[in-house]
Amino acid sequence: MITDEQDRKALIAYRLKQANDSIEIVDFLINNKQLTIAVNRIYYGMYYALTALGLQHKFETSKHSQLIGWFNKEFIKSNKVDSSYGMALRNAFGNRTKGDYDAFVEFTLQDVQQMHAEMRDFIIIVSKLISEAQA
Repeated sequence: MITDEQDRKALIAYRLKQANDSIEIVDFLINNKQLTIAVNRIYYGMYYALTALGLQHKFETSKHSQLIGWFNKEFIKSNKVDSSYGMALRNAFGNRTKGDYDAFVEFTLQDVQQMHAEMRDFIIIVSKLISEAQA
């Protein structure tokens, strides 16, 4: 658990950088037809942003499902964020799990491009939520 506020802010900035870097990495993977790996990175880009949001609100966990549940409770069910972002996050988590653990999984270029757009939008909205909380 992070107790020092300077450390918390540094880790939030680091996680947001990871999230934004993931956008470029996914572009590269899509352009090189590495779609299953792109799906993995799409989820992790969203996860990094969500981890930063959790840190901003002093919610820390190592469990992905707990972090997603917290986001749904605090931001989706309370209508602070449109439910489409919760759906995009759940889909990204499910697709990442399928791509990583199931056999013979293939994703279409169109589907991965749509997931990538949802990831970018998710990172933008989470970044705004963090900025608002810091103001």
